[in-house]
Amino acid sequence: MSKIPMSVRGKGERDDRFDNYPKPSIVEFNKLLAPIARMKHCAIVVSMCSQMELLGVSHDVYSLSILINCFFQLGRIDFGFSVLGKMLKLGVEPSVVTFSTLINGLCNQSKISEAVSIFDEMAERGAVRFLRLMEGSDYEPNIIAYNTVIDCLCKDGLLQEALSLLSEMKVKGIRPDIFTYNCLIHANVVTYSTLVDAHCKEGMVSEAEDFVGAMIKRGIELDVATHNALINGHCLQNEMDKARRVFNLMIKKGSAPDIVTYNTMINGYCKAKRLDEAMELFHEISQKGPIPNTVTYSTLVQSMFQLGKVSTACELFRKMLASGQVPDIVTCNFLLDGLCKTGHIEEALELFQVMRNSGLGLDIVPYIILIDGLCKAEQIEVAKELFHQLSDNGLKPNVYTYCVMINGLCKEGLPDEAYRLFGRMGDNDCLPNSCCYNVMIRGFLRNSYTSKATQLLTEMVGKGFSADIFTATLFMDLIVHSNKSILL
Repeated sequence: MSKIPMSVRGKGERDDRFDNYPKPSIVEFNKLLAPIARMKHCAIVVSMCSQMELLGVSHDVYSLSILINCFFQLGRIDFGFSVLGKMLKLGVEPSVVTFSTLINGLCNQSKISEAVSIFDEMAERGAVRFLRLMEGSDYEPNIIAYNTVIDCLCKDGLLQEALSLLSEMKVKGIRPDIFTYNCLIHANVVTYSTLVDAHCKEGMVSEAEDFVGAMIKRGIELDVATHNALINGHCLQNEMDKARRVFNLMIKKGSAPDIVTYNTMINGYCKAKRLDEAMELFHEISQKGPIPNTVTYSTLVQSMFQLGKVSTACELFRKMLASGQVPDIVTCNFLLDGLCKTGHIEEALELFQVMRNSGLGLDIVPYIILIDGLCKAEQIEVAKELFHQLSDNGLKPNVYTYCVMINGLCKEGLPDEAYRLFGRMGDNDCLPNSCCYNVMIRGFLRNSYTSKATQLLTEMVGKGFSADIFTATLFMDLIVHSNKSILL
C-alpha cells in the first residue's frame, strides 16, 4: 500500500485531503467543544474551531457562543465581539445563551471601556444594556441572564439597581431562584434593610420577616431603617397591631424611633380610621420629640377632614402654621378643598395666602378650588377678583375655571355678565365645551332667560354637543309648567 505524501500547506490554507470523506456535522463538533470548554481548555476550543473552518464546517449559534465564552475566559473580549460580529454577518441569530455569555464576560472584566469602544460606562452598565438589547431583539432575558447581571451589580455595590432588576423579573413572571437571593445577600445591615424595605413595599411582609430572621441569626442588630421598613410593611397591609408590636419592640431594644417611624405609624392608624391612636402618637412626639414635620401635620389634617372632624382639623392646621410648617402643593390643595366644602372660607383664604407667599409655584388648581368655594359661599365679588388675578400671575383660565365662574355668576343672578364671560373664552384660546354650554344654558333657564337658553341649546347641538341630564330636566320642567313646548 503506497504512502500518501504529506503535502506542506500554508497556515490557514484549506486542507483538501478530506474532500472525499463525509464532513462531520456541527452537532458532532459541539459535542466535543462543550465538555472541553467546561474543563477550561479554552485555547484548545479556539484551535478546534479554526480546524472546523478549514474543513469547511459551518458554525451554528451554539458553537459560536462557546467560542465567545472561550475568548472571554482568555481575556480577549475584542475577539469575543469579533465573533459576535461574525454571527450577525453570517445571519446567525444570537440566542439567550449568547447574550448571557456576553453579559457574564463583560461583568468579569474591569476595563470594559478600553476593550469595547461602544461602551463608555462601567461593566455593570454594559450588562444592563445587554439585557435591554436582548429585549429589543425579541430575545427575552431568562433567569440565567438576570442572575448574571444581578450578581455583577451586587458585587459592585449597586444594590438598588439589582433590586430594580429583581422587581422587573417578578413583573415579567420570572421567578427568582436560590442563586438570585444568594447574590443579594451580603452580611451588612444596610443591605438587609434595603431588602426588607423592597419586599415590604411589594406586600411580601413574610419574606421581609425572613430576612429579619436571617439578620438576627447572623448577629446583625436591626437599625432604625430596618424597623421602619418592617413597620411600613405591616401598615400597608393594615396590620396595625403587628406594626405596633414592632414599634414597641424597637423601643424596648433601645432603638429610638425617628420622625419617619412616627409618621409611618400615624399614617397607618389614619388609613385604618383609628384617629385616636394616631393622635396619641402625635401628642407623644410633641412632648418627647422628635419634632412633628409637614408630613405629620398633613397626614392628621387630611384624616380629620375625611372623618368629618372639621373644627379639630382647622385647629390642628392653625397649630401647623404657627409652628412654621407649610404643607406641599398636593396637601395644600386637599386642605383648601376641604375647607371650602365645609364652608370655612376665611381659613381657606388664609391658607391660600400662605401658599402664595411660600413660593410653592401655584398652578390653576388652587385658584379653581377657591373660586368655586367663594361662589358657593356667595362671595362672588371676591371670586371675580381672584379670577381676574389669574393673568397677573401668568396663568390662563381653563375650561373648568370658566365653568365654575359662569355657574357662580348665574347663581348670583348675573346671567348677562356670565354670558359675556362665556363669549370671551376664545380670547384665551379656550373654546366652550359641552360642560360650559350646559352650565350657561342652565343659568339662563334658572334666571328665566328662556329664549336665550333655547338659542344657545340650538347652537350647542349644531356644534355636536348635547344637553346633559340636568339641563334636559330643567327644559322638561319648563315645558310641563308652561303647558307648551318652548322648542316650537
